[in-house]
Amino acid sequence: MLTRIDHIGIACFDLERTVEFYRATYGFEVFHTEVNEEQGVREAMLKINETSDGGASYLQLLEPTREDSAVGKWLAKNGEGVHHIAFGTPDVDGAADGIRGKGVRVLYDRPRTGSMGSRITFLHPKDCHGVLTELVTSASPSSAEH
Repeated sequence: MLTRIDHIGIACFDLERTVEFYRATYGFEVFHTEVNEEQGVREAMLKINETSDGGASYLQLLEPTREDSAVGKWLAKNGEGVHHIAFGTPDVDGAADGIRGKGVRVLYDRPRTGSMGSRITFLHPKDCHGVLTELVTSASPSSAEH
């Protein structure tokens, strides 16, 4: 079961400049930053609001740390902009299995570690009308580092 839009991922060339745009233009503040070496990105999570299921909705700004990362390749081809949409679920494994059973390709055999200690997987954009889609189970509040 998908319960909310967890975040919208936006690829950018300059994380600090992009954070400043969202802060100055919309008043969004950085909630969390981290470097994900496995995915080759530096990221900033800007909290938009709380949600009824205890989660939150964010903008995730992504700057590649290397050109050969998925985000680096995507930026080289497409330029800055919306990279993916992520839906929150209390059970990423179950949600992925259910969606896989409907013929949608799930990109990871087993979920990986995502932002703030979450568990994530992605769905193939060719099976989702051209949209790279992420499924996210948030870490418990006590396990997420800010």
